[in-house]
Amino acid sequence: MEQQASEPTETRELSQVLRDSGYRKLLVLATLLGVPLSLLAFGFLTLEHAAQNGLWEHLPHQLGYADPPWWWPLPLLAVAGPAVAWVVTRLPGNGGHIPAQGMVAGPPAPLAVPGIIVAGLASLALGAVLGPEAPLTAMGAGLALMTVRSARRADSPQLVAVLAATGSAAAVATVFGSPIVAAVLIIELAGLGGPSLFALILPCLLAAGVGALVFTGFGALTGLETGGLALPSVPPSETPGVGDFLWGVPLAAVIACVVVAAMTFGSKLADWVMRRTAMRIVLCAVVVGVLLASYGLVTGRSPGEAALSGQATLAELAADPHAWPVSALIWLFLFKGLAWAVSLAALRGGAVFPALLLGSALATACSGFPGFGVTSGLAVGLAAATAAVMRLPVTGTILAVLLLGTEAPGQVALIIVSSVVSFIVGELVRSGWSAAASESAEPPTHPTPATA
Repeated sequence: MEQQASEPTETRELSQVLRDSGYRKLLVLATLLGVPLSLLAFGFLTLEHAAQNGLWEHLPHQLGYADPPWWWPLPLLAVAGPAVAWVVTRLPGNGGHIPAQGMVAGPPAPLAVPGIIVAGLASLALGAVLGPEAPLTAMGAGLALMTVRSARRADSPQLVAVLAATGSAAAVATVFGSPIVAAVLIIELAGLGGPSLFALILPCLLAAGVGALVFTGFGALTGLETGGLALPSVPPSETPGVGDFLWGVPLAAVIACVVVAAMTFGSKLADWVMRRTAMRIVLCAVVVGVLLASYGLVTGRSPGEAALSGQATLAELAADPHAWPVSALIWLFLFKGLAWAVSLAALRGGAVFPALLLGSALATACSGFPGFGVTSGLAVGLAAATAAVMRLPVTGTILAVLLLGTEAPGQVALIIVSSVVSFIVGELVRSGWSAAASESAEPPTHPTPATA
């Protein structure tokens, strides 16, 4: 009876929202915002992709190298450090939020957007082990807030939240491969239900849809590439067997522990960096360069495989996983994982893309276990890493399914289980370490003479 009584109330509330003239104006604004924001995001990604190709492919070829030599990351990261340090210490907004903080930071002020763009481009193009999703999200949210005067932003926090989410959805409409991921991401982050959820998600869907349309049309018109997240080729899939679950479930837990450990280390290191920001950002960038160069030196392979966001390397790994020796995958997991943790603390970018490659590399290295298939390993790695780093199991599931494409239907059950296991283990590890840190931070209690 209570449920039946509440349903008409929710229906009336939703009807009031949809009939409200202010909300309908907001929907029109969201549609209009989707066009310029997606064009700006397209420009950011195109510039980032061109800079990466120029620095990591074309320039080595012009100097006579088939691939970047092992020492190639050292000078590039030596430039990235001072560039990011200058933005963080000189421009409004500190170049955006620290990547180790995850995806929970609020929308930036519009004045912070130029610094976010510069710091993001400097980090991502020069080799930081980070992805473009965080600068895009912040850029979209900050630019969307420019449509509202500062006085109204202060008086209307709900409007600010909706506009920021709408701008973020438009900016990241296709960076994850589909606007559906952007919409689900907003839903999970919002944590709302009922009419409030519809009031938020409808403008986000409109902005994401328009953004995806602009990305597709403008990309086809200009021929420019943005380097979005995609796996053009995936190994043929078979229905997961008992062995896939017996290996996949504990592997998802291990991936969650590794991701949480790296982000926790990055958060602690970020606290250290903030005490002497400029010098320590430069130092961390040099450390990242040393780690990436070490990968090239130890394996004899291109250090570009360990550098950058990892989406290109992930596509290569998915297309031909058998071409990768297990030793190379282990070294990639080790050196890129360490470089990712340091990048999370000091440079600027997103945490998600590198985590996808790390999870996939570890899972592919384990695909030789009896009864554990290569495609199943890839599915576990993608789902577990996304759920752990985003702390959003539904988004992790959908992203893994979309990336696997036509091979996904046979892996859906394993993907769902891996996402749930990774999310639960990751949250338990986070809470355990947080409780331990709180206890160690408390001053010791000394017994009084009366109780001694």
